[in-house]
Amino acid sequence: MDADHVTIGRDLSMKSLRVIVRRHGGSEVLETVEDEAPEPGRGEVRVRVLVAGVSFADLLMREGLHPEKTPLPFTPGWDIVGVVDRVGVDTSQALVGRMMAALPIHGGYAQYICLPESELTPVPDGVDRAEAVSLVLNYITAYQMMHRTVHVAPGQRGLIHGAAGGVGTAVLRLGRLAGLVMYGTASQATHQIVSDLGATPIDYQKADFVEEIRRLTGEGVDVVFDGVGEANVWRSFQALRPGGRVIVYGFTSFLKQGQLAGGLRYRFRGIVRPAWYALRALLAPGRRRILPYSIQNLKRWKPAWFREDLSALLDLLRDGKIKPMVAERIPLSEARRAHELLGQGSVRGKLVLVCNSPERGL
Repeated sequence: MDADHVTIGRDLSMKSLRVIVRRHGGSEVLETVEDEAPEPGRGEVRVRVLVAGVSFADLLMREGLHPEKTPLPFTPGWDIVGVVDRVGVDTSQALVGRMMAALPIHGGYAQYICLPESELTPVPDGVDRAEAVSLVLNYITAYQMMHRTVHVAPGQRGLIHGAAGGVGTAVLRLGRLAGLVMYGTASQATHQIVSDLGATPIDYQKADFVEEIRRLTGEGVDVVFDGVGEANVWRSFQALRPGGRVIVYGFTSFLKQGQLAGGLRYRFRGIVRPAWYALRALLAPGRRRILPYSIQNLKRWKPAWFREDLSALLDLLRDGKIKPMVAERIPLSEARRAHELLGQGSVRGKLVLVCNSPERGL
């Protein structure tokens, strides 16, 4: 039996490390503390977290800017993979020892977390944990934008902003499976990554991507995946062919030289502007549209979709049809460094925090 699939003994004095945010601010507000491991309540299980993803959403929540509001103090961490080590009342004992993935939205930067049983999705045996956790937020975002928000078809053209990043590389890998003709904005240093994943790279620092898309396609693309936000959304709209769609899912425009830029007024404008552009698009010719995507809102609205989509992605990973790009595996105690790296805007793929070694506590 795999070392991760062993029931862990009941030690009521078990300690657990976690990262907390007591006040909003930069990476310096991340603290690592040790306290008692949580106990699962009725209908809950306790998960020994092996790996947790690091995302731009974590940075926004740390700063108090994400639409998903979490009261202080809180533990960041949207996405995890771990092993069930204890169950609460009205929960199946058979779950103990099983590898699971979840999207708790907060609480993932910890060695242990308690979650409702309904939040867990089984992880197939033999898959890499860091690659598996890359699916929970990044690949679900890419998959649902492509197959739930819009329904892409083989031969359609797609433009992916930040194509070498966590979500960007996910869109490229899934876009290749879907038969998309792809173009990706990226820095010159990451053009080989974009090319290797099947897209035509566009240097956003030296070229106007709207002009480049017109030059390369003649009439524009069918869909743009825009995680930049702010004014970039309207420029993405201009790169569409008639009937095309811009999917807005992020705000990396907040990053300036490695820091979240501007005051609250600037950031409020950055969130409101895309909504204004979406209304403006309704009056523009050509049946083009700007559509929002929010993973947490869609998960709450259609929880069965989330479980179905994550299971499908985990099967693709098990079968070797996708291989997420893991940028770096960083110890939980170095969460501050992970945030600083992501904030610099040059991470290629998914940053992952290692919260427990497989053998810990066995």
